[in-house]
Amino acid sequence: MLKTALRNVLAHKARLLMTVLAVTLGVAFVSGTLVFADSSTAAHRAAVSKDYADIAVTVTPKDPPPGAPGAPGEAGAAGAAGSAGSAGSTGDEHATVLDDALVRKLAGLPGVAAVRPSADGLATLNSSDGAPLRTGRIWAHRAAGYVPGADGKDGRHPLTEGRAPRDGEEIAVGGGTAAAGRFRIGEEITLATDGPVMTKRLVGIVTTRDTRVTAGGTLVLFDKATAQQLFASPGRYTSIDLSAAPGTDAAELARRVTALLPADRAEATTGTAQAAQQAVLVDTLTRGNEKLSLVFAGVALFIGSFLIVNTFTMLVARRTREIALLRAIGATRRQVVRSLLWEAVLLGLAASALGFLLGLGIASVLPEILSTTGEPLPRGPLVIGPLPVAAAFAVGVGVTVLAAWLPSRKAARIAPVEAMRTAEQPPTAAASRVRGAAGTLLLALGAGLLLSLAGAKDASEENLRSAMSGCALLVIAVIVLAPLLAVPVLRLSGRLTGRLGIAGHLAHRNALRDPRRTAATASALMVSTALVAGLAVIGHSTGQALDRQAAAGLAADYVISTHTSSAGIDPAAVQRVTAAPGVRTATAVTDSTLFIGGGVRQISGVDPAAAPSVMKLDFVNGSLKDLGPGRIALSSTLARANGVRTGDRIDARIGGPGQHLTPYTVVGVYEDNPTAQDALGARAEVQRGSLDLGSVQRVLVRADSSAGDGADATKDRLRSATGNNPLLRIQDRQELVQEAAGSLSTLLTLTYGLLAIGGVIAALGIMNTLAMSVSDRTREIGVLRAIGMDRAGIRRMIRLESLAVSAFGTLLGLAAGLFGAWTVGALTNGALKDYSLALPWDTLLLLCLVSLATGAVAAALPARHASALSPLEAVAEL
Repeated sequence: MLKTALRNVLAHKARLLMTVLAVTLGVAFVSGTLVFADSSTAAHRAAVSKDYADIAVTVTPKDPPPGAPGAPGEAGAAGAAGSAGSAGSTGDEHATVLDDALVRKLAGLPGVAAVRPSADGLATLNSSDGAPLRTGRIWAHRAAGYVPGADGKDGRHPLTEGRAPRDGEEIAVGGGTAAAGRFRIGEEITLATDGPVMTKRLVGIVTTRDTRVTAGGTLVLFDKATAQQLFASPGRYTSIDLSAAPGTDAAELARRVTALLPADRAEATTGTAQAAQQAVLVDTLTRGNEKLSLVFAGVALFIGSFLIVNTFTMLVARRTREIALLRAIGATRRQVVRSLLWEAVLLGLAASALGFLLGLGIASVLPEILSTTGEPLPRGPLVIGPLPVAAAFAVGVGVTVLAAWLPSRKAARIAPVEAMRTAEQPPTAAASRVRGAAGTLLLALGAGLLLSLAGAKDASEENLRSAMSGCALLVIAVIVLAPLLAVPVLRLSGRLTGRLGIAGHLAHRNALRDPRRTAATASALMVSTALVAGLAVIGHSTGQALDRQAAAGLAADYVISTHTSSAGIDPAAVQRVTAAPGVRTATAVTDSTLFIGGGVRQISGVDPAAAPSVMKLDFVNGSLKDLGPGRIALSSTLARANGVRTGDRIDARIGGPGQHLTPYTVVGVYEDNPTAQDALGARAEVQRGSLDLGSVQRVLVRADSSAGDGADATKDRLRSATGNNPLLRIQDRQELVQEAAGSLSTLLTLTYGLLAIGGVIAALGIMNTLAMSVSDRTREIGVLRAIGMDRAGIRRMIRLESLAVSAFGTLLGLAAGLFGAWTVGALTNGALKDYSLALPWDTLLLLCLVSLATGAVAAALPARHASALSPLEAVAEL
């Protein structure tokens, strides 16, 4: 029987080609997604990770105790708002004890092979065209000092072009940074660390092994003195890395270093301990990325597996007479089944290998496709782990064997004489009743599970599991019921196709001839349509809710803000914005944390007199007029959570550690407002409690409409007023809305990209079915040609049949997708106050057109083959 399987594979190469392609695409869909997930996760890990491979011990300064000179919140702290330097650049003795004297002492310790001091931090650059460079990754904007060794070179940053920076007016950048910003040696570059913008001249380009940079970050190098001034204090460092001599234990070396350090001002940590701490952080940051990719892989597995089962089921059904002939000449049922299984194994192995290679190609191009926001995904090499390989062969071989086993057992049970009949065997009435009962039960379970989410208040893991289970049951129920639904639905569509002449009438009859085959063909398209329709409705509804929410409470025309909450806006820049032409009102806002009721919330420090002109505040009771020292206003959600009303007192703390709980009087309660955040306080009081005194995180600007200037001109003037600082962003209301929907847009882009492959697989399934149908109806087509139907009529008949099947699948998919979106939308409604179901008519119309076009394209080759048949040869074929 193995020999028979081999001969069958070789004898029916053309017939099996479609099956191999279906399996190949299914495998590529799954393995490519998994490889992309692993590679993307590894790249994200590299982008936020420091390499501790050659670091035995790292010495870092300790923060001074609260209340000590140089501690956060003290008057001596410079902060981001006041100067170009960081908080450590005050020159205070408590800032850091890591200096050259300590470096020399550490170098003399037994077991120390090398000492590498660092003065590093963050710096953001403007590219050559003046736009901020890679602002989506502020945490990966590495900045450091060029610290030469005994040979005059910095081994961590080898120069590839130019020379090292020698004074505060010169910098060097990484090779990837130079390429991304289109920088050239000798060019003036604008950048900022945590304050006003600076202009430096580029004198060198270096390479680096720092994965945070190579995975998509940036690198700026200052001369050592400038880096120390910016990120530590003059003559001092932010950290000192030590390498151990061979045979030296890192823990023992750390104890020796600790004995040398002042216990209250510096500490030593082994590289192993730092790597372990970092691993926990990285796992937290990348966990969502891994889960999201696994969800998409699950979708890929479902679509790919379904098509493989469908394709092989039709293939075995076509060979019923061949199986009967084997039975007639003495083959047992077990031998027949075993022969088909060996054939499936051979097909699965070949298709799995091809599919895995195609999946690697998909994984390599997905980062390019998905980097649509101007911020490319972190890059890195493809990571091929055991899971993608196992999944490829599990889908390719396992699912194909399963797909062959089920129909082959059914075919082997048919008596040889019955199986050799030319007429197809319709399902029995009992089988139809069982199918109807099973489908109805699954439909009731799925719909009931989804309807139970109507009262959901949030998107908890339990609710998400219920939603996914309900949607899966709903789709499976529609697939089971599809053969029963095909007859009434196609009969209705027959009224339309019947008006297209004899070709339309025959296409309608052909689609109705075998409802099981029609349903199986349409199901792949139905699954893709349901997923896309459901996600499109949820995405559109959520996007509109975010639009309303992002613009709610904002009366200003522009918002100037920092890319990160740890930075601030230079007060001088605020004054320049206020005086800029075309500006009617400009109000500074200080954002800080509010510790209240055992939780952490966000508080906005505002000028009570100016806030109503830039914020749309709807007070339930109270007002802003009494806002001042010891008095705050709360959002309705925060007030309700803490059980307070206007006039009540509540203990809270503004800012970080070192502050004490203070009794505050609630002067008003306002409707939730994203612009005002959770609470409002007087700006001066919020600034006093912040880590950086006098800091400002936002400037709300109202333009003077009478000036008659366009939005672009006003934004240009505002950017000039801020010194074109790359740390700041200037957004109008529309840009705020787009930012609020940024994560949603990324999710939908990724989903549509992956589901596009599902559409290709669905088209292949339709093409495969029609090709088999044309082969089965060779004599019928020959008779039609013999009695006068021309080739154009044959092609029209095949195309109309394909369109009828596509329309049936699209209709079922739309119904399932819209119902699922309506019920699952309750989860979003619990998280977004303004959420309501909104149908994206343009997207749904485009989806229908694409689905029908898929059917038309899939019918092209089978229709051409059918019309090319010779009438006499076709009639004579057995």
